[in-house]
Amino acid sequence: MFGNLFEEDYSSVPNTQYGKGKKLKTKALEPPTPREFTNLSGIRNQGGTCYLNSLLQTLHFTPEFREALFSLGPEELGSLECKEKTDAKIRIIPLQLQRLFAQLLLLDQEAASTTDLTDSFGWTSNEEMRQHDVQELNRILFSALETSLVGTSGHDIINRLYHGTIVNQIVCKECGNISEKQEDFLDLTVAVKNISGLEDALWNMYVEEEVFDYDNLYHCGTCDRLVKAAKLAKLRKLPPFLTISLLRFNFDFVKCERYKETSCYTFPLRINLRPFCEQSESDDSEYIYDLFSVIIHKGGCYGGHYHVYIKDVDHLGNWQFQEEKSKSYVNLEDLQNEEEIEDPLMILKAILLQEESNLIAVDQLGQKLLKKLGTSWNKKYRKQYGTLRKFLRLHSQIFLLSSDENTVSLLKNCSLEPKLDFQRNDQIFKTHTSEALELNDNTSCPHWFDINDSKVQPIKEKDIEQQFQGKESAYMLFYRKSQLQRPSEARGNPRYRVPCHLLNEMDAANIELRIKRAEYDSANNNFQLRLHLSTHYHFFNGALHPIVSQPESVWDLTFDKRKTLGELRQSIFQLLEFWEGDMVLSVAKLVPAGLHIYQTLDRDELTLCEIEIADGEDIFVWNGVEVGGVQIQTGIDCEPLLLNILYLATSSEREECQQLVECPYVFPSNAKVGTVFTAFTVPVGIILIKNAESSGDKGWTAIPMEDMNKTFREQGLKNGSLILIQNSNDQSLLTKQEKWITSTNEINWLQVKNLCQLESEEKQVKISASINTVVFDIRIKAIKELKLMKELAENSCLRPIDRNGKLLCPVPDNYTLKEAELKMGSSLGLCLGKAPTSTQLFLFFTTGSDVQPGTEMEIIVEETTSVRDCLKIMLEKSGTPGDMWHLRKMDWCYETGEPLCEEDATLKELMICSGDTLVLIEGKLPTTGFLKVPIWWYQPQVPSGHWKSHVDQKSCAVSPGTAQTAPSTQGAPGNVHEEIALHYLGDVEISEDAALVDLKFQVMTLPSFSEIVGPSPSFLRAWTVENRHPGRLLRNPQQQLREYKLGRRTEVCFEPLHKEESLGPKDLLLRAQLRIPSERAYSLSVDLVWDTAKGCTAASLRQRVADFCSLPVEKIEIAKYFPEKFEWLLISSQNQQITKRKKKKKQENLQGAPYYLKDGDIIGIKNLLVEEDDDFSTIRDDIGKEKQKQLALGKKKSREAHRVHNSDVSSVLDTAARPHRPEESLSIRVGSFR
Repeated sequence: MFGNLFEEDYSSVPNTQYGKGKKLKTKALEPPTPREFTNLSGIRNQGGTCYLNSLLQTLHFTPEFREALFSLGPEELGSLECKEKTDAKIRIIPLQLQRLFAQLLLLDQEAASTTDLTDSFGWTSNEEMRQHDVQELNRILFSALETSLVGTSGHDIINRLYHGTIVNQIVCKECGNISEKQEDFLDLTVAVKNISGLEDALWNMYVEEEVFDYDNLYHCGTCDRLVKAAKLAKLRKLPPFLTISLLRFNFDFVKCERYKETSCYTFPLRINLRPFCEQSESDDSEYIYDLFSVIIHKGGCYGGHYHVYIKDVDHLGNWQFQEEKSKSYVNLEDLQNEEEIEDPLMILKAILLQEESNLIAVDQLGQKLLKKLGTSWNKKYRKQYGTLRKFLRLHSQIFLLSSDENTVSLLKNCSLEPKLDFQRNDQIFKTHTSEALELNDNTSCPHWFDINDSKVQPIKEKDIEQQFQGKESAYMLFYRKSQLQRPSEARGNPRYRVPCHLLNEMDAANIELRIKRAEYDSANNNFQLRLHLSTHYHFFNGALHPIVSQPESVWDLTFDKRKTLGELRQSIFQLLEFWEGDMVLSVAKLVPAGLHIYQTLDRDELTLCEIEIADGEDIFVWNGVEVGGVQIQTGIDCEPLLLNILYLATSSEREECQQLVECPYVFPSNAKVGTVFTAFTVPVGIILIKNAESSGDKGWTAIPMEDMNKTFREQGLKNGSLILIQNSNDQSLLTKQEKWITSTNEINWLQVKNLCQLESEEKQVKISASINTVVFDIRIKAIKELKLMKELAENSCLRPIDRNGKLLCPVPDNYTLKEAELKMGSSLGLCLGKAPTSTQLFLFFTTGSDVQPGTEMEIIVEETTSVRDCLKIMLEKSGTPGDMWHLRKMDWCYETGEPLCEEDATLKELMICSGDTLVLIEGKLPTTGFLKVPIWWYQPQVPSGHWKSHVDQKSCAVSPGTAQTAPSTQGAPGNVHEEIALHYLGDVEISEDAALVDLKFQVMTLPSFSEIVGPSPSFLRAWTVENRHPGRLLRNPQQQLREYKLGRRTEVCFEPLHKEESLGPKDLLLRAQLRIPSERAYSLSVDLVWDTAKGCTAASLRQRVADFCSLPVEKIEIAKYFPEKFEWLLISSQNQQITKRKKKKKQENLQGAPYYLKDGDIIGIKNLLVEEDDDFSTIRDDIGKEKQKQLALGKKKSREAHRVHNSDVSSVLDTAARPHRPEESLSIRVGSFR
C-alpha cells in the first residue's frame, strides 16, 4: 500500500572484519520471502482486499483468460513506462493485470502485491481497507476490462469466454403461439434458501413451468384474448466458462435485518447442463462442465473473509502434503544441541529410558526435567500442554501412571526404534495419490489448492464438501467445459505463452531478488562479538578489571553466526599470533562489580546459533583456569554483587562515632550473609537489608539470626542493595538528620486459618512467602505451625477467602502464588479434602433461583462428566427428591442464566470452569424439538363487546396468575396512556412443528384460562413479549412455530378480539386514536388494518385513515407515536425524496427510516375541521420528557464525577453501541479509449 516509501538501500557486510572500537551496523530491509513448497504465489491483503485476491486468483488459474490477456502486446495496450506522460493513451488496467499474472507465474516470492493494480482502479487507501462483495466485483471488473479493451483485438475476451444467453418463453395453451425474449448473462445467480443444491436450483429455474390460469390468465396476441399459458426459461447459449453466484444473503422482513443463509447447499464437481438447455442435436459432451474454482465466504452478512479453492489445471504447483518425520526414539544427550526440546514427549521418553528400573516418581521426573533443561515444566510447557500429570495421562499409549498418579513408567510395548539422525525442522513430503498410481503420475488426481491471501496450501478434492454449509461456505462457483483441453507443452510450464518483455522483466526481478536475499542473509547473519583478552585483565575486589583503559582491552570481531565454534576459535588464533598454550572461550558479562565469566564454550562442531551466542556478546579469551595467577570462579552462582555496607566507624580508642560510614564492597552471590561480619571485622550483631529499588527511609528488613547462613541470592539481594550492620543491643540507629531507620512491616506473608474442624493451639498463622513460593510448601508449613496431624498433608487443601468470608475454589498444590493469582496478605483456609486435579472441576451449586452468596453447596466432578450425570450427583448430594429438575448456570452478577439444554454434553464442552455456580431449577427441560412457552394474557382496553376477564389483579402473586405491569410510556388521558398489564397464565410445552392454532388450543386448556370467558381460538391474537410489551405479531394461525423462530426464551401473550380476523401477509395492524379537540388527549385506540400490497407510502396510509374516519384526506393529519421518546412524528405525503440524477420523486417506505412502522404502532389522527394546530403531544408527554431530561442530566453528572477517578472507564460508559457501517458502492474508474 505504501509502495517504496520506507525502503532502504541494501548494504553488504563483509564476512569477517577485525578492528578496535564498536562499528555501527545498518539493518537491511528484509526482501520478500521466497515461495513455499507448493511453488505457487499468493496475493498480499491490503487490509480489506481478500475478495479481490480470491477473484484474481480464479482469473489467473483460468489459462484461457490469462493467455488471451497475454496475447495483447504493447502496440495495442501501450507501455507502463509511458504512464507518466500526459498525452499517452495507456490501457493501464489490462497492463497491470498482465504484470500481476506474470508475477504470480514466475516471480519467486511468497505473495504478490496488488497495490499497482488497485491504483490503476483509481482506489484510495480507504477503498483498499473497505470490504466489498466479490459477486459485485466480478461484474464491475469485467465491465472495466471491456471498456479498457475497446478498439483492440481483445475487445471480445469477456464476451467470448463468459457470455451466455437465456431465453424466456410464454406458450399459449390455445393456439400454441410462442412469445420469447432473450437475455444475456455473464454469471448465473441462483437461490439458496429452501433449496438443497445447485441442480435443484437450476431445475426450478429452467425446467419447472409457471402456469397462467384462473384469475391469472395471459393475453395472447394471436388469439387476442385472455388464455391459459405456460411460462418457462431455458439456457440457449452456454459460455466456455460458467460463473454461478449463490444468493446466500437474504433479508428477514420479520426481524427487519439481513442474515446469511448457512444451510447445506450441495454442488457437483461435474455437471451435465443438457436438461436445462434448449433441445438440440449436439453431443452430450457439449454440456459437461467441471468445477475448477470455489470462492468461499467466512463470516456474516456485515463482514467476513474470502478465500478460494482452486483446481490447478496446468499442474503449475507442487501438490504435496507435509508430514513430520517419525521420531519414536531420541538420545537425551542429542537434545542438548537440538531444538527438539520443544517436544516434551521426546524429553520425557529420553529421561525414562535412562532409568534402570524404568520407573520414576512423577515429582522426580519433573526435577530431572528441570535439571536437564534449566526450566520447570510449568514455565515451559504448561500453557500449551497442561500439567505434567495431565500430559502423561493423555499419552497413555506411551506412559503408564500408577493408580495414585505418583509414579510413571514406559509401557513395554512402546515401540523404540534405533536412534535417528535428525536435524531441526527436517520434513519429508508425501504425495497423496491412489495406490495404483506411481508417485509422479497424477493425471487422474486433480490438484486442488486453498489460496488464502498470502498462504497457499494443497487440499484434497473431498475437502470441497466441507464448504456446502455453515458460516464458512461456498459463495461463487466457476465451471469450465470438459472439452477444453490444455496443450501438453503448457503442463507444468509457467513460462507458456508469457510475452517476451514480461519474461525478461521477471527474470531480471528474480536475479535482483536473489542478490538482495544474499545481501540480507549476509547482513542478518553477521553479528558483533566483543573479545576480552586475559592478558589485559587482572582480578581485583571480587571481579575482573582491565589493566589499562576499557576500550583498549576490547577487540571487536564481526563474525558469521552460522559458522561453528571451532571456526571462531581458529579465527581468533589467526588474529592473536602471540597467543601461547590452550585457548578457552567463555561467555562473560559486565556487571557493576566488573567483568564476570559465566559459561565456558565447548563442542567446537556446533554453530554459534546452536550455542545461542547473541549479538554483542562478550567473549573472554583465557586458559580456563587463572588470570594473572589468581584462580577464577565462574558461573551464575558466584556472580559478584556490589553492595553498599553501612556500619559505625570507630576511633583508635574503639569509641563509636555518631555517624554511619558507607563502603561499597563486592561479595559472591553464593556467600553467606554472615560473612559481612568477618569482612568488616565487627562483632556479630543485627543485619538490616534494603533493596536498591526501595526509596526513602522505608524498606529496611531485619534478618533473623537463623537466616545468617543463607546466601545473598537467597535473601534476594541485588547490585546496589544496602546492608546496615547494627549492634545487637540497639533496636535502631539515629542518623545525623535525626531520622530513625527501622525494620519495616512490608507484606511478605499469607494468613492461613484452621478450618479443618480439628482442635489446635492456634486458630490462624502467618506464613512468610514470595510470589514464586509453591502452594504445597505453604500448606505444609501451615500444618506444622498449627501443630496439626501430619496425616493432613495427604488430605487437605488451601482455599482463598474473599472479603465476604466465602471460601473460594481450592488452589492446586503445584501452583506458585503468582500462577494462582494470590496477593500477599490475603487469607487462606486450610480445609479437609484434596484439591481438584487438572481434569476435575470444583463447582458450587444451590437449589432454587433465589440464591444468597455463601449458601451454596460444593462438589468435585470430572470435566468429562455429562450435564445429566452432574445433575444426578447434585440432586443426590443435596437430598432433593424427584427427577423434574434441570441445571442453569449462574452469571457474573449472581443471576440465574440460560439452562444447560444439552444434557449429553460434557461440562468441558459447555465451558464450565472451576469456581462456577450451577443452580438446580425445578421443572424438566422440554425434549428436543419442543418449546416451553410462558403464556401471558394481554388486555389493553375493555370497550363494549369485548371479553370479560375475571383475573383478580390484586390477589395475584409472583407465580402463575401474576399481573406484570409495564411502565407507562404514553402520555395522555385515555386508554392509550394506561399502563400495559400482562397477566401470567402458565407454561405450555408444545412441539416446534405444531401450528400457531395448536398453541391457541393448548392455551385455552390452562387452568388459569378457565377464569376468562372466550368462544374459540380464532378470537385470540398472538404477540411475542419483548421487554414486557407486545412485540412481534404472529399473524398466520396455520404457520408452524418453527418458522416463527421463537427460540427457547420467547414468551407469548394473547389479546382478546370481539370478532374473528384474518390478516394477510401485507396487512399492517395499527392502533388508531382520534385526538380530542382542545384537551391535548386522545380517545380509546381502535384497531386499524392497512393493506400495504400497493405500497407502504404516506399517501396510501393517509387515504386509509381518511376512509376509516369518514373524513376528506386533505382534512386530516396523522403522526406516529414513539413512546420511548414521548414524541410524535408527523406522517405527510409531502415527505418525499428527489434523486439528483433524474429529478423524479421517490416515494418513502414507512417501514423504513425514519418511521419504522410495524404492527401495534400507535397512529394519532387529528381532524383539521375542528383543530388546526400541528401539536400532537399530550400533557403526560411533557412530563415524560422532563423526567428523561432530568435522568440524562443526572447520568451526565455521574459520568463526569466518575471520569475524575477513572477516565478509561468513563470512556467505555460514554461509548454507545456502534451501528453497522453503511455500505459503500464499489467502482473502478477507466479512461476513455473510444
